[in-house]
Amino acid sequence: MKKVLTAISLSICLLISSLGAKAQSYSLKMANDQYNLYNYSKAVEMYLKIYKKDPTLFVAEHIASCYLLMRDFKNAETWYAVVVGMPESKTENTYTYAEMLKANSKYAEARQQYIQYYAMSLPIDSVKLRFFTASCDSAIKWINDPTGTDVNNEQFLNSAKSDWGAIKYNNSVVFTSDRPNTQKERAVTKTEHGVEINDRVYGWTGNDYLSLYESNSAATSVASMVKHFNFDAGTDYHVGAPSFTADGSQMFFTLTRIPKNISKEKGAIKTINLEIYSSTKRGNAWSKPVPFNLNNVQKYSVGDPFISPDGKTLYFVSNMPGGIGGTDIYSVTKNTDGVWSNLKNLKKINTAGNERTPYILDKMMYFSSDGGVGMGGLDIYRSAIVDEDLTTPVNLAYPTNSPQDDFAYNRYANNTGYFSSNRTGGVGSDDIYSYKEKAVARIKLEGYVYNKKTILPVPDATVTLTQSNGSPKVVTTDDNGHFSYNVQTGNTYSLRGERSGFLSDNASVSTIGVTPPKTLRKNLYIDRIELNKAIRIENIYYDLDKSDIRPEAAVELNKIIKIMQDNPTLVIEIGSHTDSRADDDYNMALSRRRSHAVVDYMVTTGDIDPERIIAHGYGETRLLNKCANGVKCSEAEHQLNRRTEFTILKY
Repeated sequence: MKKVLTAISLSICLLISSLGAKAQSYSLKMANDQYNLYNYSKAVEMYLKIYKKDPTLFVAEHIASCYLLMRDFKNAETWYAVVVGMPESKTENTYTYAEMLKANSKYAEARQQYIQYYAMSLPIDSVKLRFFTASCDSAIKWINDPTGTDVNNEQFLNSAKSDWGAIKYNNSVVFTSDRPNTQKERAVTKTEHGVEINDRVYGWTGNDYLSLYESNSAATSVASMVKHFNFDAGTDYHVGAPSFTADGSQMFFTLTRIPKNISKEKGAIKTINLEIYSSTKRGNAWSKPVPFNLNNVQKYSVGDPFISPDGKTLYFVSNMPGGIGGTDIYSVTKNTDGVWSNLKNLKKINTAGNERTPYILDKMMYFSSDGGVGMGGLDIYRSAIVDEDLTTPVNLAYPTNSPQDDFAYNRYANNTGYFSSNRTGGVGSDDIYSYKEKAVARIKLEGYVYNKKTILPVPDATVTLTQSNGSPKVVTTDDNGHFSYNVQTGNTYSLRGERSGFLSDNASVSTIGVTPPKTLRKNLYIDRIELNKAIRIENIYYDLDKSDIRPEAAVELNKIIKIMQDNPTLVIEIGSHTDSRADDDYNMALSRRRSHAVVDYMVTTGDIDPERIIAHGYGETRLLNKCANGVKCSEAEHQLNRRTEFTILKY
């Protein structure tokens, strides 16, 4: 989930002046300006070009930070690894590196980095260190022993953008999304209370503002399922997920609007706090929204409302002064005159972190928090309501929770419901998931991860299991390199093993026709990365004096493409070599054409970023044997020199 949501600031960045990057080359000031304007995708593009020419700690930190803020944890992990390895790197970078490892399910490695961070931070805060190591240990335990909950991505509800907060309403599902808003014909920059702002595009994400959508379960096609929720919130900006009373007559929701008395400074960025509004249904129409009497847009945010079924108690989240952490969960009750009062901070469940999205059913409160022992980001917890008090929260564990943000949990009959998550393997950034808790007869899938060269087991490797059209599940290998899963019959699964410093390995497993109970075994072999070591690509042959890629060569190059796709941070060199026969200059030119042909094939066939592949023709300058000009050699000896190699330059 976007940081803007985690910090409960569905904010609007009021960019009163904008930066136009007209030059083809980027200066550090231009990159910094884009970064400060929250345009992280543009900023990282600039920083990457600058880093190639001037690889400073400052630039590397900002590249890593851009990827973190864009929630690209894979690239963020890679760049924080670069940052912590640079001289004079701040200790905080080691902490963030641990967080990124954790976000990528590398809990054992994250644990080591947390220990390293606290060793660098004297005096050591042993309480916090125990908290972070306990989170890693618990995550490993939960993943290796998952609950009986089946989790499914509701693909017909989700888009390539952010979709979250699904809740049942009558015969529909209502949720929030920043997908393209087809009700607005075009973006308009307008002046509201003296401030110029785009009424269609939200600067942080570059997407539309959040709006309410609904899906009618009776729809006959996916295209007709999702439509705008028929409701006028009275704002052109964000509208957050709603909560309805049991009879469906009243709705509470979050929104952002431009306050009349906002201060206006040229070139400034203003963050607008969240407010809660309510609306009452009269016939088939919703009334004009009414503000919550505890709104205070100038001082703090309120949001994530949950209204009790009887409409008498409202639970919400706020960063108002006097709280325990970043955002806390509060409750208020309705007086006889309709005013909300008796404000309570739910201290039993609030932490020094952020609490989000409360939901209550059958004397049980469900909520999300990043301040408890969890798997990473926001985790979903439950707390029983006993004599109007709350019990110690319990983590819902894996697979309900993941290394990323899991939130907006609700529950219905038959132990089913919805929640939202930006876990890997989804359709967009935040996705809507359904769940069902049940006991199913399983098949056990187990194996080992080995070092491909030494055939020794690799501990603390992460193994990802992905069911066809399903969400990925991740486990960590034990000290013996062992992993195991419980899987269902009648499915096809893909396995991927990886560890920092190794090339990943992939395999497929089918349980079609397999009857439980049964144990299937599949091992994975990962190859340690050696920088600047040339690796010969076997069976790359060319017709005489030609540089075309032959079919048998394509088979081998497809293997390299798969490596590049599975390891998206690799940068490699493709080097082509000839034997010593023919003119030296001719051989050099021929080898260059061949290396460029290989790169062109990988870019066009594998959709590999061309900036990740460097083509180099060496001609006959790097012979592997004595067969130089004028030396008599056999055809087999000449063939040894005619080769194509790839060399890993960076990962």
